[in-house]
Amino acid sequence: MNAGMLNALGEPLRPAHSQIPADIACAADYERHAAHHIEAQAWRHIQGGADQNLTLAHNRTAFNNLRLLPRPLADMQGAHTRTELLGHTLSSPILLAPVAYQRLVHPEGEIATIRAAVALQTGMVVSTLSSCTLEEIAQTGQAAEAEMGQAAPRWFQLYLQPDRAHSLQLLRRAEAAGYTAIVWTVDASIKRSGFPLPYGVEAANLHGMPATQHTSPLQGPILFGTPLMAQVPSWDDLRWLRAHTALPLIVKGVLSPAQAQQAVSLGADALIVSNHGGRVLDGVVSPLDVLPAIASSVGPHVPLLLDSGVRYGTDVVKALAMGASAVLIGRPQVHALATAGLLGVAHMLHLLRAELELTMTHLGCTTVDRITREVLWSVAPAS
Repeated sequence: MNAGMLNALGEPLRPAHSQIPADIACAADYERHAAHHIEAQAWRHIQGGADQNLTLAHNRTAFNNLRLLPRPLADMQGAHTRTELLGHTLSSPILLAPVAYQRLVHPEGEIATIRAAVALQTGMVVSTLSSCTLEEIAQTGQAAEAEMGQAAPRWFQLYLQPDRAHSLQLLRRAEAAGYTAIVWTVDASIKRSGFPLPYGVEAANLHGMPATQHTSPLQGPILFGTPLMAQVPSWDDLRWLRAHTALPLIVKGVLSPAQAQQAVSLGADALIVSNHGGRVLDGVVSPLDVLPAIASSVGPHVPLLLDSGVRYGTDVVKALAMGASAVLIGRPQVHALATAGLLGVAHMLHLLRAELELTMTHLGCTTVDRITREVLWSVAPAS
């Protein structure tokens, strides 16, 4: 960290702890600590949502509005949180979402995060905009697996580049590095962002590629009719991607049941129901609200993952009860990384797993496939 930098509280930036602070009792507690460890502008960028933050707030409200129905007296012998997803056995239905530029909050960035993921046998989705190269992250993950004697899936999140040759280059690099699925994000190609990356933090995977245009001039066209619109993904892009990789293809950013059905018909193997953590467009429906309708539209054999707003083990259970196969954790991994590096991310994942197991015990669910609508007191019927 640079000397003289201030955090969002106006205090000198604190380095990451070498031990877990004693007052952290749940994953959400890391947010309070992280404010001391992240530079002020970066903190606003990470924490912020679009416009009035309505979507950001509603993502949490949707979880809070669901009520669980405990069922004690169940025989919990042999209980576990393992689940099958796209040919892999996961230790739990919790994965790390793709989060860009992790060196904004810790000097080791994604290198620390992937080691924590392996330690907790948790899948990690690596961003196109990672601040370490996808190869460095994969090699670190492979070394950690050999060292610890256990594995964790690594998926690569793809932002299509203006030139398809560059997108194909990223795809081939991910395949060569051993990533086992491609996550194509479709909902964030056009968004507001006034955050300049500080010195030393960059999109490490995009060296040698032209910078993507993000702004338009004050005069003339704003979005329509500009090169910005060429970056908007299309169904033809999905067809192209499907034709160019044999890896499982997951489409991230789907909220419409009709579009979910179309994505599957064009070759998507799974979907991530997401509003990008409320960062792209305000007033958007929460993923949890539309999840039952999407599950109904694509059927039971298409895995659905959910992100945006997951903070507690009870949230994981509520998402699974509404039709998700797994959830992804976004901002909390950054909070934990900033607070205590590798140790923080591993501890955050451990806390979520502990809360998940506690919740399943109270609900009488010995396995995650037993988490159904019956664990909820009242939910709106699926449309």
